[in-house]
Amino acid sequence: MGSILYEHLDDNDQPRPLAELTNPNQDDVVEQEIFKPKDGEQHIINYKQTFLSPPGMADQKPWSDMDKALRQQVDGIMVLKMTFTAGDLALFPRLKVICRMGVGYDLLDREALASRGVVVCNIPDYGTEEIADHAIALALSLRRGIIDHHEKQRHNPPAPWLYIDSPLVRRLRDSTFGILGFGRIGMAAAVRAKAFGFKVLFYDPYVANGVEKSMGVERTRDITDLFARSTTLSVHCPSTRETRMMVGYDLLRLMPKGSTFVNTARGDIVDLDGLERAMREDIISGAGLDVVPLEPIPDDNVHSLIRAYRRKEEWLEGRLVITPHTAFYSPEAYDEIRVKSAECMRRVLIGGVRGLSGNEITPDME
Repeated sequence: MGSILYEHLDDNDQPRPLAELTNPNQDDVVEQEIFKPKDGEQHIINYKQTFLSPPGMADQKPWSDMDKALRQQVDGIMVLKMTFTAGDLALFPRLKVICRMGVGYDLLDREALASRGVVVCNIPDYGTEEIADHAIALALSLRRGIIDHHEKQRHNPPAPWLYIDSPLVRRLRDSTFGILGFGRIGMAAAVRAKAFGFKVLFYDPYVANGVEKSMGVERTRDITDLFARSTTLSVHCPSTRETRMMVGYDLLRLMPKGSTFVNTARGDIVDLDGLERAMREDIISGAGLDVVPLEPIPDDNVHSLIRAYRRKEEWLEGRLVITPHTAFYSPEAYDEIRVKSAECMRRVLIGGVRGLSGNEITPDME
């Protein structure tokens, strides 16, 4: 959902006429309730939905498709999956704030936004449970052979009514669940992994000392140690200059033979060439990916690992599961992101950056 809201009063403190955007599927009850004036407030915030990227649809229209008169009034923008480039910024001469409806902000050209003094916000505290649940679900579906059985029981004839002797299937208790990136979601994944009996090991050089004690997990200061000791590894770090393409064959080859690998963070953190090589060499017995470097996957540029998956090549059967960047989603999480984004936007438009308490992304932040 690409959403636009803007606050504009004329010299008489009266709302100016608004360009109307109509859509029979418009659902803005949540946002309108949050943006309506509170007792004693003089501000009026007018909220509109653009439908440039409708919920549940992969196709997106460019920002330039918006009516020019409307674009010239916009003070604030909320974006979920749309990119926002320097060229897009030029279309909005009044823009003061942009809110990324989610944790990552790699879709936004922060350098261009900073040059114009546009405040950038994100919502780091939504969907935590869903993404952590999804990561654990991917790991368990592989480690318990569920994906493998699912495929083989649909053969003609179906596979024998027996267990599968596979390096994928291992006892969870006392095996090591490694976590790369120990923020909110990484911590939530750790709690869940511990409940299944995993020993949890994490690497994150930016987390305060002592977090491992409060969480009852082990910390390593060496990323190579994380990969060398983890029989299941889950990625939960943001996409930054430091982490892009950080996980390649050089790290994956360190994992114990027969390991499983999960990524629900950002696709560009993992080099798919390296992952494919590690899987072909049976270092990685199974992988679960909710994210890939290019999303949506372009028809004319499908990575060889994904092609093998789609073609159901025998070597990969039951070993790879892909979901289309949906780890964040549940109806409850979607409502939560709408509420938190609207509340954040309201605070900035009416009160400036005061009180953002962790939502503002400053230019110096990765």
